[in-house]
Amino acid sequence: MPSTSPRLWIVATPLGNPGDLSPRAREILEAADLVLAEDTRRAAALFRRLGLAPRRFLSFYEQNEEERREEALAALRGGAHVALISDAGTPLLADPGYRLVRACRHEGLPVSPVPGPSAPVAALSAAGLPPLPFTFLGFLPRDVAGRRALFRAYAAVPGSLIFFERRDRLGQSLALAAGILGPRELAVCRELTKTHEEFLLGRLERAEELPGELLGEITVILGPPEGDAARASREEAERCLRACLAQGSRPREAAREARARLPGWSVKELYALIPGLAPQAQSD
Repeated sequence: MPSTSPRLWIVATPLGNPGDLSPRAREILEAADLVLAEDTRRAAALFRRLGLAPRRFLSFYEQNEEERREEALAALRGGAHVALISDAGTPLLADPGYRLVRACRHEGLPVSPVPGPSAPVAALSAAGLPPLPFTFLGFLPRDVAGRRALFRAYAAVPGSLIFFERRDRLGQSLALAAGILGPRELAVCRELTKTHEEFLLGRLERAEELPGELLGEITVILGPPEGDAARASREEAERCLRACLAQGSRPREAAREARARLPGWSVKELYALIPGLAPQAQSD
């Protein structure tokens, strides 16, 4: 049994290679009274593959998280060791669970991470694209409008962008990203840690050159903005200025505040935009 008191354990599981399960993770999973998993069948298969004895599994996914959270909290209050796992990798980064962790913190129930494999970090460590800063976007929205809005929201963010995408939507999503984000380095990383692991490196604006049929789990890295793409659009600048003015900032203060959030703009340039946005604002 773990040497510490009963708690919620956030346990990272292998991305594909069973050898990546840490000895500590194995100890926790072997001792857990309850294992929360998105797909209990996949969790049971994972335990068999890792040579772990069957445990009591409870399905825990987005649609039932509210209901199952109370059941998990009751187990923790009763002194149980509860382990939260994802299908592969580190829980919470693109899976449900943070609300449970938040509830535990609110009630004073102990929570401990059991670190291990993480697909975004594994991909970034071996792709050769700039690693810092980076922003992880999780799974892209299913609909085109949602993906378009997401890319627009992060177009001016400095650093690399990392996300998961289904193979059947990959080509469409990369074409959409190219039209919004502009020229960037690209790494498509598939089947990480598995037998057919592959890193496909190239350019976002030439993503159509990638093989048409990519199998397996896919992690995408887009390099930082390049050239003019590194400058926030005028539309974004005006939106940011309006927000600063709406919060009560005087024009010159708003320009300085916006400059801290907008790459490629000077305070002077931003200040010059303000008269057209808010003619009623008083001059400094």
